[in-house]
Amino acid sequence: MVVWFSAEESGMENSNSSNCSSNSQDLVPRVALVVFLLKGKSVLLGKRLSSIGHSTFALPGGHLEFGETFEDCAAREVKEETGLDIQKIEFLTVTNNVFLEEPKPYHYVTIFVRASLKDPLQTPQNLEPNKCAGWDWYQWNDLPEPLFRPLEVMVQSAFNPFPESQ
Repeated sequence: MVVWFSAEESGMENSNSSNCSSNSQDLVPRVALVVFLLKGKSVLLGKRLSSIGHSTFALPGGHLEFGETFEDCAAREVKEETGLDIQKIEFLTVTNNVFLEEPKPYHYVTIFVRASLKDPLQTPQNLEPNKCAGWDWYQWNDLPEPLFRPLEVMVQSAFNPFPESQ
């Protein structure tokens, strides 16, 4: 499944290069990767403290680095943010997200993967307290609110991050 927000839907219908101001050169899409870290029927979420989506609940993740595989990025970001080691990393989908309502507009192509814990007895730690208020497990059918917009769109579309066997 791919979720796509067109320029018209995002309010950017006149954003081609001939209509952009000189400041728009730094308005380039970035690639993010987020992880549906699954434990039973629960998913790991943290409360964001960054300017984009402040006080919303989001999946662990971050920016894809140059030359990095999706699997390496997922393992690195989860380890950096939560201290958790993960396994069975699988690509799920990709979305195109344009944030025009933020103080500075952003455009993210977001890769969604799922993974499980290498050791189910691990406990998440908040290793980036300046970016996240803390991590907790939430039942998929009882998620906290508000959700970070890209995750909210996935939930509203009836997306199911769990393998079919669950």
